[in-house]
Amino acid sequence: MAIGRKIGVFICHCGGNISDYVDVARVAEAVASEPGVVVSKNHMFTCSDAAQQEMIDDIKELGLDGLVIASCSPKLHMFTFRGMAERGGINQYQYVHVNLREQCSWAHTNDKIGATEKGIALVRAGIAKAALSTPLTALRVDTIPKVLVIGGGVSGLRAALALSDMGLSAFIVERQKAAGGAVKNWGRMAPDNQRGSDIVKNLLEEVNRRENIMLYTDAEMIEKKGYIGDFQVTLRVGKHQAVQLQVGAMIVATGYDNYQPAEGEFGYGREGVVTLPEFRDLADRQEGALTYKGNPVKNVAFIYCVGSRQKKSETCPEPNQYCSRYCCNAGTHMAVTLEDRPGNLNQYHLYRDIRTYGHNELIYEEARRKGAVFMRYPDQEPPVVSAESGGLNVMVKDQLMGGELVDIPVDLVVLVTGMVPKKNETLMNRLKLPVSKDGFLNELHIKLRPVETVIDGVFIAGSAQSPKTMAESVGSALAAVSKSGGLLMKGYVDLEPLVANVDTDRCIWCDECLKACPYGAIERIDCGGKEVALVVKSLCKGEGACVPICPHDAIEVEGYTDRQITAMIDACSREVVEA
Repeated sequence: MAIGRKIGVFICHCGGNISDYVDVARVAEAVASEPGVVVSKNHMFTCSDAAQQEMIDDIKELGLDGLVIASCSPKLHMFTFRGMAERGGINQYQYVHVNLREQCSWAHTNDKIGATEKGIALVRAGIAKAALSTPLTALRVDTIPKVLVIGGGVSGLRAALALSDMGLSAFIVERQKAAGGAVKNWGRMAPDNQRGSDIVKNLLEEVNRRENIMLYTDAEMIEKKGYIGDFQVTLRVGKHQAVQLQVGAMIVATGYDNYQPAEGEFGYGREGVVTLPEFRDLADRQEGALTYKGNPVKNVAFIYCVGSRQKKSETCPEPNQYCSRYCCNAGTHMAVTLEDRPGNLNQYHLYRDIRTYGHNELIYEEARRKGAVFMRYPDQEPPVVSAESGGLNVMVKDQLMGGELVDIPVDLVVLVTGMVPKKNETLMNRLKLPVSKDGFLNELHIKLRPVETVIDGVFIAGSAQSPKTMAESVGSALAAVSKSGGLLMKGYVDLEPLVANVDTDRCIWCDECLKACPYGAIERIDCGGKEVALVVKSLCKGEGACVPICPHDAIEVEGYTDRQITAMIDACSREVVEA
């Protein structure tokens, strides 16, 4: 199996994250005699420059043709070690990564002996895989320097401008008849009192000045084909016009919807109970003292966390358990703007937790200084809104006053509602983008790959991904632009060669692989007079769902062949038997 191979094994202490729970010296010693292994060492940090240089020296001096590194998650350092292998002269796909931290040491912190035995088994499996590895070459795809931006809100408009600045063409697709999203109708906004309508106006004016930006309104994507670097999309513009576009990447910035309270939720449906977006529209349309349907407003109660941080119950079977992040900022900023209006307005802000993080804490402090009253209610005992003769009444248990029950007669109740995912199942099905448990679009990794998706070349931005403030939405849009530019500006992109391959001698086209593939990477072709499956390598993610479903054993994934997987299982099983 490993005849003629020269494999190097390097095991990381990870500064104690691994070595505190796994005896790494014993692991290195136990695998040193494995077939094909010519060097087995351990390092405090294999990712350090010194350790990498030592591994490069070993590769060159010992003539290594295979590499096994047992360290932390490959999500952190797989590309680090691939680059190191290439610098040493080994094909990067002949390096095998063993996750000894997340899959071993952290999983068995109370059993060092057991963790060490498991570590030996995992590394032996890695060696078995490396012994059967073959050099692979990345798949190079030419890219088109154009980007489709789906969504014409602030995030989408700002993304298009940034793409234009980089010399890339941008096509903006907005489903509504006017671009600008929710912000186009807003007045003063936190934290610096800019008017939302002015921000959108300025963005649109700049978009219209750019020759390499095209904005389509009353439009949506109705078809998508192709792959990273070369997507072919069809737009429906208006009722009948179809527009064909060819782009290298896509940025999805479809925004959010406002939570709509159920009838009777905190009195919603009663006269004088409105949501924060409704109240904002009311206030923005008026000058001077606030009125509601012609009557002066003297007392207002704001109830926070409506539609956010919910708990499952009979009345709420599918709760929104997340915090919507922007609501506290919007509510406290509204408190400041109300205090700036003429008239003697009393406002009461009933909250669970105030989350005006960062510099927005200054807005909360200003609202309190100007006279807004903040009262904290228990999670399990929310305020109760009832109708009284001539107005509304809110009863709340104020924790800041020792749990005292407070009765507040008011003219208006404002429900500070959060964000919910925008529903567009047709678009999501066409793009094949997964969603999180909260229903927002899901990134590959919240810290390491925060705007990338499982579909290469498709990025997400703004509140389509999760509840965000406008500044955070623009930040994520610029991150998506950066990733798009990195792909497109050099004119090509290298894709993973770890993709499925079809043995055309065995394949008789039963279409089981096509039904199993979530990426649409299987096509039917004619090969020598018979129909067989063809893998579109630029679409394939190497997920392997097609492999076990094939009744004729006609499919394997490069880098994870049947022989390699079987050898890995045998290596692990041998360790279990010997133990």
